[in-house]
Amino acid sequence: MNTDLDEVARDPRVPDVSFFRQLPKTAVETPIGPTLTPNFYYRVSTARLTMLAPTEALRARLPRVLSPLEVVPGLGLAAVMFYRYDVCDIDFYTEVAVGIPVKPARHGPLGGIDLAASLKNEHLHAYVLSLPVNTEIARIRGHDAYGLPKWVTDIDIHIDQRRTAAQVANDAGGLDLALSVVTPPQKQFANGQRVSSLTTYTHFRGAWHEVINQTNILSMGSQFSPRDAHLHLGRGRLSDDLRSLKPLRTLSLDVSTSSQIALNMPIPFSVSR
Repeated sequence: MNTDLDEVARDPRVPDVSFFRQLPKTAVETPIGPTLTPNFYYRVSTARLTMLAPTEALRARLPRVLSPLEVVPGLGLAAVMFYRYDVCDIDFYTEVAVGIPVKPARHGPLGGIDLAASLKNEHLHAYVLSLPVNTEIARIRGHDAYGLPKWVTDIDIHIDQRRTAAQVANDAGGLDLALSVVTPPQKQFANGQRVSSLTTYTHFRGAWHEVINQTNILSMGSQFSPRDAHLHLGRGRLSDDLRSLKPLRTLSLDVSTSSQIALNMPIPFSVSR
């Protein structure tokens, strides 16, 4: 975890390391032993489908201390997210998440402001139902140190300027979930010009924690109500979790062919029950 940024900068896959030079790492004790935080991801590509879903179905899958982010009364959001980490502190891996955008914990009555900020992609808050990865080290760190619902399976994700495609295997080697879509035209951003954040809530070791993820977006494209997004649900934990949210239709597709991430270790916090 004590990465030499000068060495990383020489990797031709890494666009720049300036974002990380202003984020010094701190030594911390964790359930898996001493480590440094944040965890750096130097070359990342991502895709996210955001779907409309009934609030009732979302609440049924959320802990009572969290509330779904609503678009209008009775309708909230569900999301499927795909990540390919080409260069990072713990080596290459991929992961896929099914999650529920939620109101910030201890948010108070300002639901409209929460929604406006989230839809602008400035600071999202989420609860993750499932998060498979394709390497054991990613599973151990994510499950034991972050309290996230991770397991290891075959995950193939390919994202470039033309096409975005992913396949996730189930426990029997069959198909759990797959995505195929044309990549939206990418808008380029200067380093540090567009930095978003994601707060994920987890409960483990008897306490609630929040995990803050900062993303330096270098290229991004979005499409509203994408008609050519083919999301295939098979048999497996990802598909079961998504079906349980009863998604109605896809609102948006967001694809980044080039981003960077600083992932912090979980921080305990208190919530009212």
